[in-house]
Amino acid sequence: MADDEIPGVLSAVGPRLRALRRERGATLAELSETTGISLSTLSRLESGKRKPTLELLLPLAKAHGVQLDELVGAPATGDPRIHPRPITRHGQTFVPLTRHLGGLHAYKQIIPAGKKAAGVRPEQGTHEGYEWLYVLSGRLHLALGEHDLVLTAGEAAEFDTRTPHGFANAGEHPVEFLSLFGAQGERMHVRARPTGA
Repeated sequence: MADDEIPGVLSAVGPRLRALRRERGATLAELSETTGISLSTLSRLESGKRKPTLELLLPLAKAHGVQLDELVGAPATGDPRIHPRPITRHGQTFVPLTRHLGGLHAYKQIIPAGKKAAGVRPEQGTHEGYEWLYVLSGRLHLALGEHDLVLTAGEAAEFDTRTPHGFANAGEHPVEFLSLFGAQGERMHVRARPTGA
């Protein structure tokens, strides 16, 4: 085994890094630009052929918006509380509500009130996955493919993220919404008790 190949518990870091990057729809090239880590080093980290050193993991944890102990799979301390660290991207604030790297991810998103030019649609993007939204307060402009929807408090939407989509604040106050994101093919399971009987 080469010097920089890793046995043991740290070998799980590569798959975690790959899962995080894919869930966010980022390419290795984009991550390389964000972190300053070379493309080949990132590729070797994800494949488990490069030792995950602290100087490599710190910028990756920051880029993915996760804590270092989550990235390396440190054992739980027994404290069930999470301490989410808000992430700001493209003028939006994301508060992660889940700690795990696989499965569904939950976020509270906040888009501040701002002046939006009339007739300008939110910038749209696509990536692998499936998303569910629930508006807590305010008015959310969801540009989904050719459709423009305004969701208000208590309304929900779900869509395949391979459909071009974008969000904007459609009101005079901040809009807050919950976002559940899952990998492609993963669906939310809703159970309801039948009425009557």
